[in-house]
Amino acid sequence: MAEEKKLFKVTIDNITVEVEPGTTILNAARMIGGDVTPPAMCYYSKLKGSGGKCRTCLVEVAAGSTADPRPMPKLVASCRTTVMDGMIVKNITSEKVPDARAGVVEFLLLNHPLDCPVCDQAGECHLQDLSFDHGKEGTRYEFKRRTFEKHNLGPYIQLHMTRCILCYRCVYTADQLTEKRAHGVLDRGDHAQIATFIEKNLDSDFIGNVIDVCPVGALTDKTFRFKNRVWFTKPVDAHRNCTKCCGEVQLWMRGDEVFRVTARKDEWGEVKESTKGGTGWICNDCRFDKKSVSDWTIEGPSNVSRHSVISQGHYVGLQKPTETMPAVMGGRQPRLLMDIHSVSEVNPESVELSKINRPAHSSDFNSDKS
Repeated sequence: MAEEKKLFKVTIDNITVEVEPGTTILNAARMIGGDVTPPAMCYYSKLKGSGGKCRTCLVEVAAGSTADPRPMPKLVASCRTTVMDGMIVKNITSEKVPDARAGVVEFLLLNHPLDCPVCDQAGECHLQDLSFDHGKEGTRYEFKRRTFEKHNLGPYIQLHMTRCILCYRCVYTADQLTEKRAHGVLDRGDHAQIATFIEKNLDSDFIGNVIDVCPVGALTDKTFRFKNRVWFTKPVDAHRNCTKCCGEVQLWMRGDEVFRVTARKDEWGEVKESTKGGTGWICNDCRFDKKSVSDWTIEGPSNVSRHSVISQGHYVGLQKPTETMPAVMGGRQPRLLMDIHSVSEVNPESVELSKINRPAHSSDFNSDKS
């Protein structure tokens, strides 16, 4: 008989949950869900080594463990700190976390351009959500914002380095999904930037996934660039038989036109697990080349959070209200909605008054109804 696996009890914002040893505070909070979960801009559960860069997931540890109940002296990054049995964590119940998180957001926005109206990431940008939920009303920064020279990454991916927050997600994605990484972080400190050492095209079969993992508008889809606003499109789940990837995607459509193709995302903004097993990363063929409805098998509308701007006009599970008039009229339809000829009997059915190319005459009406 297999030994029963020992579980650790951790309390986050007065809610206790049991998790396996080695689980981070962030993942334990995600098991609870809701506002208890700290935001994360650099951590990505599908990418090994991610996390610890942005500090937006800072939490207060009020008690380290049952064996050592002393509080940790400083706020810790929940994406990098593993739980201990009996640990007590404060996120939204902490007095220190909101101010610290607002300071982190202010730092992230120091050099970020205010170009949301022209940014293709607007409407699904994690930095927008973060600044709205945890940021302050204004900025104290009075100096010139940092700028960079433009780098061409090829025909599919657009790089806007001024928007980058150096989360390193795209670097980990290229490292772990492609055979050879051509881009990375150049320079250090204030001059650090995502780029290629000698300008090269990013042309690996799975390099398009850097668009999906980018939490801001630094890496966007050139084939979708300036074509439409994301909240005017309708996301639907679709799949196809692909020899390179799982073929399970999200189509962003307007009418019968497919504007872009992305991987499916979960509630944390990360790529979903494939129904075939494994992570649902998609290849460049599916992402950039299959832009016709005939290329896909449509499964149905995607589930969109009602708090997202994308949910406007996107109805899933809608129940149309029943008509009340027939119910109160014994099953009869209201006469007002019936054919005007058979109801009014004012003019013969062969005469359509709206199509007469002259003023109506008394001969056009039934004499007994005049």
